[in-house]
Amino acid sequence: MKKSDFHYELPPELIAQAPLAERSASRLLLVPPAPQPFADRVFRDLPGLLQPGDLLVFNDTRVIPARLFGQKSTGGRVEILIERLLGSAEARAQLGVSKSPRPGARIALDAGGEAEVLGRDGEFYHLRFHVDTPLESWLSRAGQLPLPPYIERRPGAEDAERYQTVFARETGAVAAPTAGLHFDDALLDALKARGVHTGHVTLHVGAGTFQPVRVEHLDQHLMHSEWLNVGAELVEQVRRTRAAGGRVIAVGTTVVRALESAMRDDGEGGRELRPFAGETRLFILPGYRIRSVDAMVTNFHLPESTLLMMISAFAGKERVFEAYAHAIRERYRFFSYGDAMLLWPRHDSGFPA
Repeated sequence: MKKSDFHYELPPELIAQAPLAERSASRLLLVPPAPQPFADRVFRDLPGLLQPGDLLVFNDTRVIPARLFGQKSTGGRVEILIERLLGSAEARAQLGVSKSPRPGARIALDAGGEAEVLGRDGEFYHLRFHVDTPLESWLSRAGQLPLPPYIERRPGAEDAERYQTVFARETGAVAAPTAGLHFDDALLDALKARGVHTGHVTLHVGAGTFQPVRVEHLDQHLMHSEWLNVGAELVEQVRRTRAAGGRVIAVGTTVVRALESAMRDDGEGGRELRPFAGETRLFILPGYRIRSVDAMVTNFHLPESTLLMMISAFAGKERVFEAYAHAIRERYRFFSYGDAMLLWPRHDSGFPA
């Protein structure tokens, strides 16, 4: 399977550069199993598209202001994108530099203090920060929100709120779980009134999510690592939902990656969800059967991205590309601040006809 199999042409003007005034005012493309037709809806219609007893699973990660700027002692400028916090003063990070700094080098930070290079592992550097407070709290006032590279503007005041989900609580991501950005308090109340349950996993989206696939043959691609936690409470919610005939609906590809990473053999030839906390490098391609969820809320993803490959595994590549062609014709907004899809698998028995 090749990277180029997942290419499509997108008019640049369809890349959303800013959020809408209201989170739930985004459009929602309903993508049922073929041959049923697509339907153009509004995101706040979601409660009526679900059934009482369904379970929506959110990713409750919180984005850190992970982008910093500084200067090497030689005068060269440095951009720092923190990938992961490592205790109160250290971090793993990517550096945008003209020449890679050696261990022991210090970077004078524009916001004050210094970052010391301790070592390097591939594309990531291990940094120790010499700043006046613990690193997480220092970043909250000194760091810049790391908007994706296709958003061609500097982050503004509204991004501090709008590039977080309303249910974000576990700090550690460098990119938002964007399918969750469409939910506001009024919509969550409407879902509750409808009898739809909610649960949470945590997957800290890493800087690797911004990196393109660099190989043509996908069996040569090394997936980036991300930390996740699927807790016992969520596992029990899923068990109760299934036992009662309800459906499990992932809000975003990060939730699918977390749940699939927590699936284990049940000893009877099947797979079951179990509590799990740790790293995942799971790479989901067509041919992989996603068993943990019955439907997915997801934004529109970049051409040739691993996220586009994942949803193609879920709903079928042909069906996904038909949906994308429909979205382009209908002028949907794409990527992080764009519109969303409610996506059902290719072989689905739970879709309400």
